[in-house]
Amino acid sequence: MSSTTRSGSGSAATIIVVIADIMAFILGLWILMYLLDANRANELVDFIQDAARWLAGWSYDLFTFDEAWARVVCGYGLAAIVYLFIGHALASRLRRH
Repeated sequence: MSSTTRSGSGSAATIIVVIADIMAFILGLWILMYLLDANRANELVDFIQDAARWLAGWSYDLFTFDEAWARVVCGYGLAAIVYLFIGHALASRLRRH
């Protein structure tokens, strides 16, 4: 395999890891803001909540715990873990080829 192909794969892998990490960071930040009762009238908090809800659209209401904080931690946390796992696994696979 040529060094140009490997370099391209490495660059793509790096981009995938960075995107996955940013997605997980946004989800983790929302969990933290929720647990610390951040001011939802604040534009940054509102933006993070909207972004996290979009990223975790498939998982944010997956769990039906009685406590709202447990639903937030598990729903958004699951999405963050899945994005990290898939992003890093895909990047690792790209780097091997």
